[in-house]
Parts: sequence; structure tokens; C-alpha cells
Amino acid sequence: MPKTYFTPATFRFFKSLVRNNNREWFQDHKDDYERHVREPFLELIGDLAVPLGKISPHFRADPRKVGGSLYRLHRDTRFANDKQPYKGWQGARFFHERRHEIQAPGFYLHIQPGECFVGGGMWHPEPPVLKKLREFLADNPGAWKRATHGKAFQERFAFWGESLSRPPRGFDANHELIEDLKRKNFAAGRDFDEAMACSPELLPFVVDHFKRLAPMVDYLCAAQELEF
Repeated sequence: MPKTYFTPATFRFFKSLVRNNNREWFQDHKDDYERHVREPFLELIGDLAVPLGKISPHFRADPRKVGGSLYRLHRDTRFANDKQPYKGWQGARFFHERRHEIQAPGFYLHIQPGECFVGGGMWHPEPPVLKKLREFLADNPGAWKRATHGKAFQERFAFWGESLSRPPRGFDANHELIEDLKRKNFAAGRDFDEAMACSPELLPFVVDHFKRLAPMVDYLCAAQELEF
């Protein structure tokens, strides 16, 4: 049976947290966080495990409270100018089984007032990895075009992040994929609203979009010599 995970109380919690971003307030409202954010998100992650495994047996939806798919709510403020202790959002990454060995693409889900989205790919690849991705792209344009240049993909998804203003050094400025080669990130996704986040359609919506992103993620796995 379809079920809901998040409710309007989820978004009310985040809005209040943004207004009261301090440890005292959070401790007083920790039960609200557990009830309206963490527990439903972990349940959703658990329910995504089987459908994600059907998309690729090498990706994981890990519902552990610590060390799994769910990002920590606490911010790392050690080197940040902004010392607010908590994020105003909650996200989950669905990672490749070999992520500790090699930088790998993944799938992603983000819940935040006014900014919910689902996506996949590689965000901020390290310089040697970015160079390797560009070289693979330059040498294998056909599969990338099939994965990301079709009407169905481009109507649903937008690529995230910055691009170079000039072609990267060593790449042909006239290459048919020059705009893709300029990318600093190879990640794309789609926004959705709070009504969808609070709907029983959320799980099938996320699964459908992971399926549609899978050819791009498969391609990025191939560029990193990873199984998909």
C-alpha cells in the first residue's frame, strides 16, 4: 500500500530550526526532529533499498542512523564562517558499494522548505577524476548523448553547478560535446514541491526518477571503471 513519509510538520520543523538555529532550541525540540524528519526519512531509505537494487545491484540505500545514507543534520563548523550548528535541510545519498575505494557517482534526495529535489551523478569530482571524466566523454560521446541529450531527459532534469567559460585545456573547442566538457560537475536533478514530499506518491516518484537518471549514472560508472 502507498504510504506517506513526510508531513507539513516536517517543513514546519525546518522553518522553526532556521529561525532558532542553536543547540538549546534543538534539544528542546529533538523529539520533533526524530518524529517528523529522521524517522520517516530512515523509513523511506529502507523502502528504497529493493527498488534501487533492481536499478543497480551495486548501489546502496542504507537506513542506519549513523554512517548510512542519511546525512547528518549537524554542520561541520570548524573551518566555516557560519557557525550555526544545524542544517536547515535533510538529504540522503544512495552510494556505490565501492565508494570508499574510488570517487563514485550516486543518487540523491533532498528535503527542504521550498527546495526539494531528486538527482544523481557526481558533485565536485576531484581534479584528476574530473580530467578522467572529460577524457572519457570526449572519446565516447554517443552513449552520453543517448543518456542525457534526449527530449525526455532534458524536459525533466537540469544539470547543477558551474561550468568553465572556456574549453578546458587540451580539449577541442569544436567538440560536439564542448558544453558538457566545460562542466565542473556531472550531476543533474529535478525539483519537486512540498505537496509531493508529503504525498503517498513520493516513493514511486523517487524510484521513477532514479530509473530515468540511471543511464547517466551508468555512464559515469563506466568512466570510473566501476560496475553498474
